[in-house]
Amino acid sequence: MSILNGKIKQLGMVAIDGGLVLTAIALGVYLRFDWNVPSLWMDRLEGLLLPAVIINLACYYLFGFYRRVWRYASLDELMLIAVSVTVGLGGTYLYSLYAGMLPRSSYIIAWFLLLFLIGGSRISVRLLDNFLSKPKGSGKKRKALIVGAGEAGVLVARELKKHGPSLELQLLGFIDDDPSKQKQIIQGLPVLGTKNDLENVVRQKEVDEVIIAMPSAPYSTLQELVGLCGELGVKIKTVPGIFEILQGQVSLKTLKDVDIEDLLRRLPVKQDLESISAYLAGQTVLVTGAGGSIGSELCRQIARVKPKKLVMLDHDENGIFYIDQELKSKNGEVEIVPLVRDIQIRASVGNVMAEYRPDVVFHAAAYKHVPLMETNTEEAVRNNIEGSKNVIDLSSEYGVKRFVFISTDKAVNPSSVMGATKRAVEIYLQKKASSCSSCVYCAVRFGNVLGSKGSVVLLFREQITRGGPVTVTHPNMKRYFMTIPEAVQLVIQAGALGKGGEIFVLDMGEPIKIVDLARDMIILSGLKPDEDIKIEFTGLRPGEKLNEELFNEREHFALTRHERIFIAPDTDRDEDAVEEEMQSLQQRLGLQADQFKA
Repeated sequence: MSILNGKIKQLGMVAIDGGLVLTAIALGVYLRFDWNVPSLWMDRLEGLLLPAVIINLACYYLFGFYRRVWRYASLDELMLIAVSVTVGLGGTYLYSLYAGMLPRSSYIIAWFLLLFLIGGSRISVRLLDNFLSKPKGSGKKRKALIVGAGEAGVLVARELKKHGPSLELQLLGFIDDDPSKQKQIIQGLPVLGTKNDLENVVRQKEVDEVIIAMPSAPYSTLQELVGLCGELGVKIKTVPGIFEILQGQVSLKTLKDVDIEDLLRRLPVKQDLESISAYLAGQTVLVTGAGGSIGSELCRQIARVKPKKLVMLDHDENGIFYIDQELKSKNGEVEIVPLVRDIQIRASVGNVMAEYRPDVVFHAAAYKHVPLMETNTEEAVRNNIEGSKNVIDLSSEYGVKRFVFISTDKAVNPSSVMGATKRAVEIYLQKKASSCSSCVYCAVRFGNVLGSKGSVVLLFREQITRGGPVTVTHPNMKRYFMTIPEAVQLVIQAGALGKGGEIFVLDMGEPIKIVDLARDMIILSGLKPDEDIKIEFTGLRPGEKLNEELFNEREHFALTRHERIFIAPDTDRDEDAVEEEMQSLQQRLGLQADQFKA
C-alpha cells in the first residue's frame, strides 16, 4: 500500500510540474508581447507546448526529481533545480529550431519563471512539512544557552530549534570567545558574549540549562564551566567528541548530561590504521589477561582488523566468558579461541604456545591494585614477575614476532609492590630484547584508566550514591588519566612502532588533582561539595605516591613518528646494571634472591 501511495504522489508531482512548464512557457510569450500575442507566434506556441512539457519532464526525471524527498530540500536540491530547468529549456529551444521557434527573449523569461515556480513548489513542500510536523509544546519552557558557536554548536542549535517545543526548551543564544562572532546572529540566535560573560548572562536571562558544545575543549576549560554552572545552579549537558561531530552523528539522542569522562578528555590518540592492519591482519594474536578491562578492549579492537585467529587467555573464567560471547556475536568471521589458563603455570602457557603458535602477543595479565598487593607480596611476584617471565620466554621459544607488555607509570621509581613488579618485568623484557633477534619486545606505560575495575571514578560514584562521604587520600594527590579505548590504541600502536626494547609512554597531558575530580563528580550529580556531600581525607595508603611519574631521572624520552607517543629507551644497560637493579627491587620487596633470578 505504501508503494502505491508513493507512486500516486510521484504522478501528482509530474502533473504539477507539467502544468508549471505550460504556465512558464506561455507566460514567457505573453509577457514578451505585453499580452498581445500575434497569431503567428500563438500558433507556434500552441504547437510547442506539448513537446516542451515532454522534454522538460524527461529532464526532471533523468535528474532524479521524483526520487527525492523534498521535505528535506537543501542548497544541493536548489542547484539541481537550476541545472534541470536550464537543460530542459535548452532542449526545448533546440527542438523549436526545427518545429518553429519562439522569440529568444521568451525563453529567458520562461527560465526565470520556471526557476521560481519549480523551486518554489519544492521549497513550499519543506516549509509545509516543517509547519505540520513542528511539535507543539505546552507549559513553561526551560531557557537554554549554548557555549560554543562552532560547528558543533550550530548543529546542536539546528536540532534544538526543530525539536525544542516538544522538549519544552527555548534557546536564548550562544556564548563564544571568538571576537569575530560577538554580537553576530547564528542560526537566528545571537552571540551574547564570551565565557567571562556567562555568569551575567545566566543571571540576567534566568537560564535553566547550559549546553557545552566544545568537543575538543581542554580539561581546564570544561572544569571551569562545570564549576561555574554548579555554583549558578544550572543544569549542564554536552555533545560527543570530535569524531562523532565529523561523522555527522550529533543529534538530540547524543546530547547528554556531562560526565566525568567528558572533563578528562583530550585530543584523541590517532591510530595509524594502515600499519596496525599490516602487522595484525591475517595473524594469530594472543592476549593474556583478556577478561580484564584493558585485555577485553584489546580483543575488541584487534578483532576489528580481522586477524586470522584471536586467542584470549585469562584465569578469570567469567571475564573470558563474557568477552567471548560479545566478540562471537559481532565478529563471526574471526576465529575466537577462549582459554582459561594461569600464566604462573609455565607448562600450561607452553602448551598454548605450542598449539596455536601466535605471531603477536599482548601481555596484559597482572595484579594491579596497589594497596592489595602490599599485603600479598608473594602472589604479586609470582603472577606479575614469574608469570610474565613465562610468557616472555615462551614467546621467544615459539617464534612470536612481536611482544607488547602492558606496564604502568607506577613502575617509575616504584614505591609499591605492584610498581616494583612491573619495573622488574620492564628490565627483564629489555634484557630479553637485547639477546633475541627473532622477536620484537616492547612495553607500554600509561596512568590510571577511567572505567576500569577498581577505578577511583567508580568508587566516587558509589560513595556519592550512598550520600557520602567521598574519600580522598590526600588534598595534593595527582594522577594521570586516560580512557580505556585511548590506552588500548596506544598499546596496539606500540606494537607497530616497536623495534626492540622500547618503553613507550603516552603524552597524557597534565596530571589531575584527585580532590578536583571528587568535586566535579559531586557537582555533576546535582549536589554541592562540602554541603550536600562531604569530602574526607583519609591519608596515603601503603605504597602510594602523591604524584606519579612517566620517566625516571636516568631516562631521556625520545620522539616517535606518532605525535602523542614518546619512548623512554633505557636500553643501554649491561648485565651488571640489570643485576644491580633487580637486587635493589628485591631489597625493597624483602624477597629471596632466587625469586628474582633472570
